[in-house]
Amino acid sequence: MGVQFHKSGLSFTSKQSVNMWEQVGTGLLSFADSSTWWVADWLVYGESEFQDRYHEAVKRTSLSYQTLRNYTWVARKFPLTRRRQNLSFSHHLEVVALDEPEQDYWLRKAEAMGWSRNKLRGEVRSSLRARQGEVTESGNRAELDKGVPVGAGSASERVEPAATGSGSGPDRSDVAPSPEASLLHIELPAEILAQIRTAARKEGAPVETWAMEILRRAAGGS
Repeated sequence: MGVQFHKSGLSFTSKQSVNMWEQVGTGLLSFADSSTWWVADWLVYGESEFQDRYHEAVKRTSLSYQTLRNYTWVARKFPLTRRRQNLSFSHHLEVVALDEPEQDYWLRKAEAMGWSRNKLRGEVRSSLRARQGEVTESGNRAELDKGVPVGAGSASERVEPAATGSGSGPDRSDVAPSPEASLLHIELPAEILAQIRTAARKEGAPVETWAMEILRRAAGGS
């Protein structure tokens, strides 16, 4: 094939045709994606079998803690029988926070349509925004039917923005809000926070991601 592989790179030892060069790239990309799944399954096994020694082992890897947590989260959510061979690990990561039927729907569609990871991400986000708009519109109609001005409600039903420039909290006036997300600040007793962290750890997910998923399910009534 005229290609030599080294730990820190590869070199071409003979002139490549376009077809041969493409075959090399296809093989490399396939191997890279498979290796992500392999590392993820390796982490899941170590976490379940070796516990304390698992933490020492993962410290020796070159990956960040957040990356490792994402790997185990996806691997646990998608056992081998549910993984789509024609889609990448990143495709599965894009839908991991959804309910299982939705995961299967979007992955099946991405596979059939030949979507890239970025295309899948855009389609999922568009769908979520559309559904959020339908929920908001439905709620507004219900308030109007009851003679309640849209957006009105008791103080306990509103989330007040954080104060800026004064008070005990930090000045966040220079932080621009995300166009796709809003900040929800919740203060919890230490024992409740500890329980949440334990639950998130069992799911193999970061606390913030786990909490967001639980809130999303509760809001959807599932």
